[in-house]
Amino acid sequence: MKTLVLVEHDNEDLKDATLAAVTAASKLGEVHLLVAGAGCQGVADAAAKIAGVGKVHLADDEAYKDMLAENIAPLAAKLMADHDAFVAPATTTGKNIAPRVAALLDVMQISEVMSVEGDKTFTRPIYAGNAIATVESTEDKLVLTVRGTAFDKAEAEGGSGTVEAVDTTGNAGSSEFVSRELAESERPELTSASVVVSGGRALKDAETFEEYITPLADKLGAAIGASRAAVDAGYVPNDYQVGQTGKIVAPEAYFAIGISGAIQHLAGMKDSKVIIAINKDEDAPIFQVADIGLVADLFKAVPELTEKL
Repeated sequence: MKTLVLVEHDNEDLKDATLAAVTAASKLGEVHLLVAGAGCQGVADAAAKIAGVGKVHLADDEAYKDMLAENIAPLAAKLMADHDAFVAPATTTGKNIAPRVAALLDVMQISEVMSVEGDKTFTRPIYAGNAIATVESTEDKLVLTVRGTAFDKAEAEGGSGTVEAVDTTGNAGSSEFVSRELAESERPELTSASVVVSGGRALKDAETFEEYITPLADKLGAAIGASRAAVDAGYVPNDYQVGQTGKIVAPEAYFAIGISGAIQHLAGMKDSKVIIAINKDEDAPIFQVADIGLVADLFKAVPELTEKL
């Protein structure tokens, strides 16, 4: 079976989400990568070095510069004539492109794959991650998005894949890139950080969130996350949201501070290796998944913890 994996990049650097997708694809058979961008030869060369990759299809065209789904999906669908499966990371970009590829191929997509049980058998979460379903596809062509936290990252070095330029499909003309506003931060990226410190609605306002969460995160060299309630209340930007409708994380250590533990939030962080919760409500659902739980007033406990680190 030949599998085509979508490479996420910014035309300069390859994103970590791709490495987990390569691991998932390798369980299906031969792995080929698709690098679509503008001036992205360097990305293609880096992709060819990923362990287990056989071939990199390079589509270098101005139409792909900003990875617009409307332009990349027809290209991927065209390449699927010679592939059996299309795999994309379950990120914002991957979840934007994969459904369009599935529609063009007239097949059903399987989303958020957590394990590969056979050539066409997979597991995926349902009910906000409270149950895991085993599904089997009957389609001739597979279209999958894979949850990066469920698979180990492939080695970025050691591969010997070849880079092959492919004919582009050009600009579909149905969308136009306008602008991109990115939150600049020296902190680790939330989805790849080894330690995450998250705050919830109990932190009252943006100033309080900054006062209590940021010093602790600085001490730990951690990324900062937040519950949906904290984001909706305007404490922090949307980029910080962890949960079913936010980012899925699985760090070595996850600090849940002032977070009650709604199902929506648990779906985004319960695969963390160690979960440390601080909440004054001893009946908070977060304690049901926490490895270490402290029933205390966060406004006293967090500064004390930060001071002792």
